[in-house]
Amino acid sequence: MALYRFRVTFEDYDDVSRDIDVKSNQTFEDLHKAIHQSTGYNPEYPSSFYISNDQWMKGEEITYMPNQKRIDRKIPLMENIKLSSFIDDPHQKFYYTFNFDRPFDFHVELMKIILEDTPGVTYPSVVRSVGEAPKQFGNVFNPSAAAAETPDEDFDFLHEMAYNPEDAEDFSEVTDTGIDEVDEKKVGDEEGEEDEFGFGDDEEFEDEDKPGRDDY
Repeated sequence: MALYRFRVTFEDYDDVSRDIDVKSNQTFEDLHKAIHQSTGYNPEYPSSFYISNDQWMKGEEITYMPNQKRIDRKIPLMENIKLSSFIDDPHQKFYYTFNFDRPFDFHVELMKIILEDTPGVTYPSVVRSVGEAPKQFGNVFNPSAAAAETPDEDFDFLHEMAYNPEDAEDFSEVTDTGIDEVDEKKVGDEEGEEDEFGFGDDEEFEDEDKPGRDDY
């Protein structure tokens, strides 16, 4: 049985690659799972291979765990398609997207065709591994983790000031009553304000020593 040796590289991580031997009568699903056996990822996520040209342009799609849109478009399933069905070039290329929700993109290139498999070897088989694959969900934002790494600045300020939530009630009582009492007193004083002689603003001051009109 002939073998296909594929070199699998991350599109965004040039220093990570895997060489995988697959039997010509095995499926795209076999290759899909072999890739993630080599990366340590859980393969059970929607993914697709695309028949590609030398410029890695996406062509015909072959999918795994399709969504309804792909089902409606009748995209062929990896489990039903043998690799040999799409090998018509000695350096055949496939563009491969793993996990559409949190995607990693790969370039998959046929490096050579080996005429006979090795007895006793289980295929697909990873024959060469270079570099450590990035974490499967390393590019996902985690709000909880971010909050733990970046504490709330207001909370830190109150903490540094030895803030006690119970003190807030006492403070609230003072501010709610004290200020109002001062304002009411002030308003009352303004309405009936008297000077130091006991006269209000509207009363006329008459000086007893000041001569009257009749005195002239």
